[in-house]
Amino acid sequence: MNVYLDNAATTAVAPEVVEAMVPVLESCFGNPSSSHAAGRKSRVLIEQSRRSVAKHLNCHPSTIYFTSGGTEADNLALRGAVRDLGCTRIITSEAEHSAVIKTAQSLAQSNGVTLDLVRHLPNGQVDLEHLHALLQAEGKTIVSLMHANNEVAVIQDIARIGAMCQEAGALFHTDTVQTMCHYAFDLETLPVDFITCSAHKFHGPKGVGFLYIRKGIQVKGQIEGGSQERAVRGGTESTHNIVGLAKAMDLAYADLESHQSHVRALKARMVAGLKAAFQDIRFNGDSDHPDGLYTVLNVSFPPHPKSGMALFLLDLEGIACSGGSACSSGATLGSHVLRALEFHDPQRASLRFSFGRYTTEEEVDYALGAIQRVFA
Repeated sequence: MNVYLDNAATTAVAPEVVEAMVPVLESCFGNPSSSHAAGRKSRVLIEQSRRSVAKHLNCHPSTIYFTSGGTEADNLALRGAVRDLGCTRIITSEAEHSAVIKTAQSLAQSNGVTLDLVRHLPNGQVDLEHLHALLQAEGKTIVSLMHANNEVAVIQDIARIGAMCQEAGALFHTDTVQTMCHYAFDLETLPVDFITCSAHKFHGPKGVGFLYIRKGIQVKGQIEGGSQERAVRGGTESTHNIVGLAKAMDLAYADLESHQSHVRALKARMVAGLKAAFQDIRFNGDSDHPDGLYTVLNVSFPPHPKSGMALFLLDLEGIACSGGSACSSGATLGSHVLRALEFHDPQRASLRFSFGRYTTEEEVDYALGAIQRVFA
C-alpha cells in the first residue's frame, strides 16, 4: 500500500481542476495579450479567474497578481518593498521559508538593507514584545512573517502583527502558502499589505500562484520584458494554470468546513495512535495542539538506531512523508526551522506528516503500523 502523507510539500491535483484545465489547453491557446478573438478568449478566462479569487478573499480584483508560485511572490513583495517603496529595513525570522530568508539576506548584502530577526517563544510563537521593540527603530520597514509554519504547524496572529505594523508605519507581508484555502481570509479587514499563495498546496496545479498587493501600493516588476499583470509580472500568462488555481480555490471554499473536520479527525487519529505506540513521543511546535495548523504533524521519535534512516525506511514501507520543507531536500544539516526554534535533537528523528483532502483513515492506520515496524 502506498500512502501519501506529504501534502504540505504538494497535493494531488483535484480531478475537477484537471477537467477545468484540459479544455483551456485544447482550445484556448491564444495569447492573452493579443487583440484578436483567440487572444480575447484567453484574456476573459484570466480575468474571470482573478475576479473569482478576489471574491473568495473579499478584495478588489486589481490587487491580485498571478505569479509562478509562492517563491516568486515572496521575492516580488520583498524586493518591490526595498526597490520601489523605500524600505531600508526587513524584520523577519529564522523560522521563515527559505524564499523569505534568502531573499532578505540577499537584499541585505546587495542593497545595504538592515536585516533584523525577531525572536520566538519556546512554543514557536513570535515574541510580540521583541517585535514591538524592533518596530521602534527608525527607517522604513517591511515585516515578513508567515501565517503558519510549514514544518511545525505554529500559527501566528497575523491580525495582531498587522495592527502592530500599521501603528509603527511598517509594511506587512505574510506568506499564506500553507493556509490559503485551508482557512478563510477577509482582506478587507485583515491589516496586511502583501500575501502570497501557491496553487499546488490546495489541489491545484504547480507553477502558478499569486501575490496580493494592497490597493494603493505600487511596485514594479522584477521580471522585465512585458507589461503583463499590469506591468508587475512580465511574461505570457499561463492561462490553463490560472484557471486551475481559481477552480481549486472554488472547490476549497465551497467545502471548507467539512474539509477541516475531515483532516482534523485524521490528524487526531494519528496523534492518538503515536501516543499509544511510543512512550517518549514528542510533537514539535503546535503540531498536536488544536489551535495549530491542522494539516501538519511534526513528530519527534524516541532515540533509535534507525533514526538516521527513518525517511528511507518509511519510503520502503510505502509511506511518503518528509523531514522538513521539500524546498530543502538534499540538505544534510536537517531542518533549519527545527534548529531555529530549538526543537532539533540529533538523537531523535523528526518527521513531518501532512494530510489532505484525499487522505483516508485506512491510510493513517497503515502508516501507524509502518512507523511501528521501522522503530521496532
